Amino acid sequence: MTAQPIRRHEPERVPRNARGIADALTPEAAKEFYAELLAAQPEEAKGVLLRWWGRATLESDAGRRRRVEDALAGTMPTIAVQDMLDRRRAAGLPVE
Repeated sequence: MTAQPIRRHEPERVPRNARGIADALTPEAAKEFYAELLAAQPEEAKGVLLRWWGRATLESDAGRRRRVEDALAGTMPTIAVQDMLDRRRAAGLPVE
């Protein structure tokens, strides 16, 4: 089973390139990102970009702090797996 986004960000919050990633990070994290990207072998560069793009996307999420606080406080809304599967089936989405 693969995960699919519930809703896509149009346009993407963080462009999938080095400049877009660096712009979404704190200055300290951007320096770390560029250092890692410059040190990467050509075949490793894509992995570095993908990993840092994920981090930049998470860090640029305006609701991130609230969700972390809710999770730590145990007040984050949850759903039973069976209910989620039932919703996916009802929507005609794959569940396997």
